Amino acid sequence: MRPIKVARGAGTGGSVPVECCQICGHAPLDDVLSLGYMPPVNQMVRIGAVPVQQPWFPTNLLHCRNCELVQLGTVVDPVIIFPPEYPYTSGMTKLLRDNFADLHRESAALLGLGPDDLVVDIGSNDGTLISNFQNGGHRILGIEPTDVGDIANRRGIPTLKRYFGVEVANEVTRDYGAASVVTAANCFAHIEDVHAIVDGIVGMLKEDGVFISESHYLIPLLDTLQYDTIYHEHLRYYSLASLKHLLEMHDLEVFHARPIPSHGGSIRVYAARKGTHNVQPSVARMLAAEPRGEAMSKRLAEFKRDVVLSKLRLMAVLRDLKEKGARVVGISAPSRASTMVNYVGLDEGLIDYVCEIAGSLKIGKCMPGTQIPVVDESRLFADQPDCAIIFSWHIADELAPKLRAKGFKGQLITPLPVPKFL
Repeated sequence: MRPIKVARGAGTGGSVPVECCQICGHAPLDDVLSLGYMPPVNQMVRIGAVPVQQPWFPTNLLHCRNCELVQLGTVVDPVIIFPPEYPYTSGMTKLLRDNFADLHRESAALLGLGPDDLVVDIGSNDGTLISNFQNGGHRILGIEPTDVGDIANRRGIPTLKRYFGVEVANEVTRDYGAASVVTAANCFAHIEDVHAIVDGIVGMLKEDGVFISESHYLIPLLDTLQYDTIYHEHLRYYSLASLKHLLEMHDLEVFHARPIPSHGGSIRVYAARKGTHNVQPSVARMLAAEPRGEAMSKRLAEFKRDVVLSKLRLMAVLRDLKEKGARVVGISAPSRASTMVNYVGLDEGLIDYVCEIAGSLKIGKCMPGTQIPVVDESRLFADQPDCAIIFSWHIADELAPKLRAKGFKGQLITPLPVPKFL
């Protein structure tokens, strides 16, 4: 049975509250945490632009006790949070490039993919994921609604610049045939009407076709205090239990699942029509390790308390540094940095600037909700500020040695799970 459809945010130019569970329709939902009002994380104004009013929306987290879905309490119009000039490109991050290469190797071997098999990637961004299947000799198609899709097309990666839905799914099957694999990496939790999305995916699949999703995983989010990943693009924070519940509503069976390191801890899930693939032990193993019911409610209450303490600890570190006259900057400007900057209350008085690697579409703009400029990282090595906060703290092990090798001599701080000097 499908849930009652929640009010739509699409096309309104604003937002609507979530009043029942996005998966199962259960109400009421339990309040978990509020981070206050936040700007869209990818709406960035040019450095030096005259300040104008920008939209800010509530950022509160809710929990469904019926299917265990943790979800955002506000749905913002996708035109606002995914503007045509969307500045994120997945190919800029080595960890993601490596992860997508691994996804191709694993799925091609597990599913026995051949050159005639069609692989469709939803939310294909600049084509980084789907290019691995192209290089592996498979037929491919990307679906990406923003101008980043133009980058993929220029690279020879066929990409439809459309918002995915049942209509687009029908167009794909008509023009390209049924897909052996449909992938959705880091976008399956972002699209509002998730049941329509799954309907479209099922409609594109061959009878024994496989849907592979990668989403930020709720369990490591809680364990490592990743409140910075709570923002309006991320409507749902899946456990395997909640994903399984969703997919079973569409007669899809999860037959393999495993944790992966991307985005500080994600989950890769394979699903297909019931009975078409053997269910692997990995599914039961992951489900058994997840808290449920009162255990989950208790874990979420602990998360709320620890988020507040984390904010206070980071402010205490910055207070001590600024009292000593230290110059502090930021390293990298991922979407998650916007949440941290605005929740903690960082501004240009605390953070002089944030560095991004050459080629980033965010250079020359300001961090959302602030006037903190985003600049080329070459400035870091020329200026040699006293301290730098690594906002992409989940890949600090990758970033810190590179920064040292390039000549940065100041202190490095990772802000989560607790502030730490490297």
